[in-house]
Amino acid sequence: AGAFVQPEPLRKCHLFQQGRMRRGFTAPWSQIGTADVDWDSLKFAYVPAKFHFEATWRDGKWSEGRLVDSPYVNLHIASTCLHYGQACFEGLKAFSDATGGVSLFRPDQNGLRMNRSAERLCMQPPPPDLFLKGCEEVVRANAAFVPPFETQGALYIRPLLVGSGPRIGVEPSDEYTFIVLAMPCGDYYKGGVSKPVSAWVVDGYDRAAPQGVGAFKVGGNYAADLQANGLGKKKGHPVALYLDAKEQKFIDEFSTSNFIAFEKGKDRYVTPQSPSILPSITNLSLMDLARDQGWEVVQRPVEIAEVLGGRFSEVAACGTAVVITPLSEVEYRDSMYRVSESTDEKPMGPAFSTLYRRLRAVQRREDVDTHGWLHRVL
Repeated sequence: AGAFVQPEPLRKCHLFQQGRMRRGFTAPWSQIGTADVDWDSLKFAYVPAKFHFEATWRDGKWSEGRLVDSPYVNLHIASTCLHYGQACFEGLKAFSDATGGVSLFRPDQNGLRMNRSAERLCMQPPPPDLFLKGCEEVVRANAAFVPPFETQGALYIRPLLVGSGPRIGVEPSDEYTFIVLAMPCGDYYKGGVSKPVSAWVVDGYDRAAPQGVGAFKVGGNYAADLQANGLGKKKGHPVALYLDAKEQKFIDEFSTSNFIAFEKGKDRYVTPQSPSILPSITNLSLMDLARDQGWEVVQRPVEIAEVLGGRFSEVAACGTAVVITPLSEVEYRDSMYRVSESTDEKPMGPAFSTLYRRLRAVQRREDVDTHGWLHRVL
């Protein structure tokens, strides 16, 4: 996995430069996993860490950014993020690894995706070096909250970009605030890969319009899903699966993750193609790993009828938070359908098990990072 790289000393971070770091603070790499956290009980839920990172774009330029030890931000009451939804975000993880260090997984791709989201909402995106610096400094400053290697957890990183300047007329802001927060996390869905989940195929709600903002990671997409997702949970399904808004025929994606499937009797990884789908970095990584296995990777329109008709041996949700969550059955128009070979005893099929193990091994530096996805922080 490569030689260990000595981490940049904490004295180079802006918090230390401004003289705000308390005396006696030990080097962050010696603090990995030392926070008072019940690592074995971690879920995907908010657990406060110590610091977040803030930078501001104003008068045509970005500030250098700083670490802040308060979980609150000051916003003008007329900020465009509050009134007109100028807000986008990202999600990535930092992992304790087999070499004793901590690495971010593909932060460059998250930076590029935030850039695309910002441009769609007429926002000023943080430049790549600022995006990466914010992620690095948050990991270093919160090293104690990085789950130890043996726990299988991760430090979840949430970069956030909001319009923070005052506007009452509908127009882009003249100020933007870039924030990076972090928290230790476990599985997104209860049970993780130890148990498959069921899904409700959403009826009566659309996630995104064909020429809307479905392909961008903007806050409004998730707010629009809350009601339908809540109805699905009342029906007993942890996830909701959306069809295309135009024909209600083709699969778009789950509420918070991409749809992936493996075709019966064929070495073929299938994932939907649609202008309304957010490109998942986990999905892109799994596609590369599938190609490494010599399997065919196909992105195409996927009809819900194919899923209900049993075309696939393995069906799952994938994303940064969920990694891979196998799906066993779906509810479609008040009827239940078995859609894969997943069972409680054998939740994940051979193909997705292989990809899951390979991805996790790379993220934790237990296997060679042949694609250069890891970025060493500590």
